[in-house]
Amino acid sequence: SRSPDVRCPQFPPPETGSREARSYTSMRQLNAFTVDVEDYFQVSAFEKSISRNQWDQFDCRVVANTHRILRLLDRHNVRATFFVLGWVARRYPRLVRDIHSSGHEVGSHGYWHRLIYHQSPEEFRDNLRRSRDVLEDTIGERVTAHRAASFSITKRSIWALDILAEEGFLVDSSIFPTPCNGRYGIPDVEPKIHRITTSAGPLWEFPPSVVRLARLNVPVSGGGYFRLYPLSLTLYCLARINRRARQPFMFYVHPWELDPEQPRLRTASRMTRFRHYVNLSTTERKLDVLLRRFRFGRVRDVVNHRTDREDRHSASSDLCSRKTGVNV
Repeated sequence: SRSPDVRCPQFPPPETGSREARSYTSMRQLNAFTVDVEDYFQVSAFEKSISRNQWDQFDCRVVANTHRILRLLDRHNVRATFFVLGWVARRYPRLVRDIHSSGHEVGSHGYWHRLIYHQSPEEFRDNLRRSRDVLEDTIGERVTAHRAASFSITKRSIWALDILAEEGFLVDSSIFPTPCNGRYGIPDVEPKIHRITTSAGPLWEFPPSVVRLARLNVPVSGGGYFRLYPLSLTLYCLARINRRARQPFMFYVHPWELDPEQPRLRTASRMTRFRHYVNLSTTERKLDVLLRRFRFGRVRDVVNHRTDREDRHSASSDLCSRKTGVNV
């Protein structure tokens, strides 16, 4: 059976004595570094002008660009979570094996990069299973982390969380805690990592990170925001999450964002093209600074760290109540 014991989601810790285990136990604040593995022509912004049956007609750049990220992470001794599109995994299984053999976590990004609220629950379940199965067959290991295309779990598609838990997923990172911008956003969702109760049991939700400014949740967690903002602003906001909120942040990037030489697609609107192509030439340099400034790990590392901390707090509270006779 694929269904885990969802009463207390857990992940295997790093191997005792390994370099990964030593860094895992020594870091003060562990943040999640994630990569959405999709090619430049597969993004939601272009889907109105590029149909999925045209994908095979475009030159592949995702393999080389993903290896570019792998080399960057290796230089900084960082292990990350790669949410891989099922379509990419089916055509380039060696890329997925390279990601996995380098010590990174492989998660599901769906199969066709379809917005969830454009699917029925049955279509979403089929898309989810198809993606999970090709990934698990490729790496020989369970896949338990998920991110929807374009963070498309909104109030219209909140039902997807029940299906994720039913299908054995333990962590989701698909809800952007911002006002809906037409594609994603739930403004009143908990902005930090938290457990959600579903009909099939608990599920960790780890949203892309925001900071609170003037009563608004401002995205600071990667993607186009990372390319658009001055690096100093991004570093300040992420440090604020670590220091003031004492919370890990969720950072994300796409392989095509490190590729200023990618073909320019002229069929989309001027604003869409601006958002997609702005500052591509500076992404890798900015990532290098980010990786030197903060501690990063896989999503499962951060969840383990959070679970361990909650367990220690619970044990301490229980000991205190036994000693004093007062519940804390």
